[in-house]
Amino acid sequence: MAYPLWEQHCCLPILPSAEITELTRYPAGSYLSVNVGYSLHSIEDALAMLHLLRRNALADGRFRLVESVGDIEVTSGSEDRVALAFDLEDSRPLDGDPDNIALFHSLGVRSLLPTYNHANAAGGGCLDPDDRGLTLYGRTIIRMLGEVGMFADGSHCSRRTGLEIAEVAGGPMIYSHSNFAALWPHPRNIGDDQARACAATGGVIGINGVGIFLGRNRVEGRAARIEAMADHIAYGAELVGVEHIGIGSDFSFDGDQFNAEIAAAPENFSEDYTRWGPLQWVPPEDLLGLSPHLGTDVHNPHARPRIAGLDEVLARRGFTDAERAAIFHGNFARAAREVWA
Repeated sequence: MAYPLWEQHCCLPILPSAEITELTRYPAGSYLSVNVGYSLHSIEDALAMLHLLRRNALADGRFRLVESVGDIEVTSGSEDRVALAFDLEDSRPLDGDPDNIALFHSLGVRSLLPTYNHANAAGGGCLDPDDRGLTLYGRTIIRMLGEVGMFADGSHCSRRTGLEIAEVAGGPMIYSHSNFAALWPHPRNIGDDQARACAATGGVIGINGVGIFLGRNRVEGRAARIEAMADHIAYGAELVGVEHIGIGSDFSFDGDQFNAEIAAAPENFSEDYTRWGPLQWVPPEDLLGLSPHLGTDVHNPHARPRIAGLDEVLARRGFTDAERAAIFHGNFARAAREVWA
């Protein structure tokens, strides 16, 4: 791939055992946003995770912690490190105090979504039977995100909450890792009205590679998941313009742990998460279409036969170099220049 990758959401285990080296499965020059907490986690959990990852990233030497917009202004081949920032998938880690947004921002968190699947003090979740919008507290959070310089994220939120984020944000909002309900009617996927409202703010929708959100969750369905990601990208580009589509694969380096969490805490999820069996993801190697000598290296624990990566599939479908560069990096970078400033 001839341009850097902007990965707006991926996950390590939110545990002291998290291995920062796993993130080097993404190539140097990439930007990664790594989750450090969701609805199961307290402020203490999220801060401990942040300090662990920051410390280990600096000690490793292959990472650059993102502090400012200038830290993302790199081009492919000019940067030998992975740019690293963080995100929160729920407002619970704020501990009820919007002023803690500034604390998390100071530690490299650059996006936050108010609700994870179910309603909380900030607003409604996508798995709730009642479609609640932002509360007064939730609106305060969204405004504070804009003041501090952090993306307001509508993924995992209810339809109404997502629409109201767009109304309150005052600048580009994002759906960091959300697909289109028009193609696969999963409650975690977003409606066309949400996509249009996001685009109207100047925002970006990150397409994810989670099998149950693509309708392609079979273990052997690696190539089908890439094709389905391309379907969602093409649909979004037609609906709101290619300039509002990006990548937020939601790849979970903690896949086994996350599947165990779903089984142990079903109240945070629903049958819509469990009916198709253990979740499957598009890993970095498949997303990027690694060359055969990397993708089939018997000494690589993540080795697998090569399949066409997303960039290759999009090129085959007629997306130009400029359009693919925008999808893989430029669109989220443009929104960041506006919001983070």
